[in-house]
Amino acid sequence: MDWVERAARLRQWTRSGVRAPHKPLLLLYALSRFQQDSGGALRYSLVEEDLGRLLAEYGPGNRTTPAYPFHHLMSDGVWEVRTERGPGSPGSRVGELRATGATGRLAPELRAALRREPSLLGRMARVLLDLHFPPSLHSELCEAVGLALEEAETGPVSAARRQRDRRMRELVLTAYEYQCAFCGYDGRIGAVPVGLEAAHVRWWAFDGPDDVENGLCLCSLHHKLFDKGVLGLGESHRILVSQSFVGRSAAAREHVVALAGRPVIGPQPGVRPVAADHRSWHTRQVFHGSPRPA
Repeated sequence: MDWVERAARLRQWTRSGVRAPHKPLLLLYALSRFQQDSGGALRYSLVEEDLGRLLAEYGPGNRTTPAYPFHHLMSDGVWEVRTERGPGSPGSRVGELRATGATGRLAPELRAALRREPSLLGRMARVLLDLHFPPSLHSELCEAVGLALEEAETGPVSAARRQRDRRMRELVLTAYEYQCAFCGYDGRIGAVPVGLEAAHVRWWAFDGPDDVENGLCLCSLHHKLFDKGVLGLGESHRILVSQSFVGRSAAAREHVVALAGRPVIGPQPGVRPVAADHRSWHTRQVFHGSPRPA
């Protein structure tokens, strides 16, 4: 049984292309807990707060209950649930999961495979990260779930992991003349740009292409805020700032709040700007709440 491929093919709720990272987040969380205690079970009443926080921070803007993935992940063959009554889940209702003392953990066959082949855990985690989240969030997300991954896991790479186009970064930075499209930062050490990154507007994990019309040159700060939904890209290529963002310092006002309504810097003449369908995807799927007035 190829557990990496099984992780790559988790059955997820879909409607109009809405992101649904509920099962991937629970599986990453469960892999982390297995890494810390390979024999322990996870009681729903204790997992609920942690998973709810992960969904709020790394999921789409619409709220959902952690009970959904806790119950439905069983259908993918990687997770089991037991209650005080015995094996099996009582369903996806929060009250039932709490009242029956429901606990979940990785399926027995998967636990055995992870003990036989420790590198399997890292490969499963990598494919979950690659398929559901942008690279700018990978390290932060691992820290959030408590997952310790080596820089490189041994073993074959899953066929489910698409190969990125290594030219993407250079093409995007060149198109935006090596300056952040939001703030104009253009730092270098000698001839080498530092702190500048090529951001995918429609995430690569969600079929975002490796081309300039799906890219922005952003500084490290604004790339992270763009991927976290604090910043967005609106009509007429003007910057959106979420009303949910709170920052009281002068630095927060200057580097974030003051961007609201500003036009994007670039790209240079002759280069097509970010395509409308990629902009609208980011606004629907990543940007949080309503934009601040300019």
